[in-house]
Amino acid sequence: MMVFTRTVHNAQQLAIILRLLGFSAIPLHGQLSQSARLGALNKFRSGGRSILVVTDVASRGLDIPLVDVVINYDIPQHSKDYIHRVGRTARAGRAGKAITVVTQYDVELLLRIEGAIGMKLAEFPIAKEEVNVLRERVGEAQRASIIELRESHNKSGGRGVRKGRCEGNQEAKDRDDDSHEAGMVNRPKKAYRGRKY
Repeated sequence: MMVFTRTVHNAQQLAIILRLLGFSAIPLHGQLSQSARLGALNKFRSGGRSILVVTDVASRGLDIPLVDVVINYDIPQHSKDYIHRVGRTARAGRAGKAITVVTQYDVELLLRIEGAIGMKLAEFPIAKEEVNVLRERVGEAQRASIIELRESHNKSGGRGVRKGRCEGNQEAKDRDDDSHEAGMVNRPKKAYRGRKY
């Protein structure tokens, strides 16, 4: 299973939460060293970890043939990213599922994705009673993950993954195309050479 998040912080935190809940999860994102990325990928490919929690750095160009489920924990901002993400499953004639978590704030993005793929996505009904049974346990794991992230950040002397550190520019660097939807243009900050007067 691959779980896609929007930010490095979310990938790190969700991987910790899943491990605390008893799932074998490992994060893969752009702030890991190349050797750490390859290690995470190899653990996932070999079956040592069954869940790979990733940013869009893993939505394209990686050969991962045996992915049964893709979960969009954070709905992608661009329809192309949705297509690349769900394309990680059902490869070479195999079956697979893609699930997207949608909140009331994501409706516009969902409609844009449905327009791009030319079909309406089916809604999966949620049994609120079943969700409420798990709420306390997940909340405890979430609180423990925050503490673990804070401790790892303090041990690394501030060089670890911080909330918001990868949002914006880093995520734009992870993309391999320059096109943006809905008229949004990526305008890098201008570098001033020479003297300022």
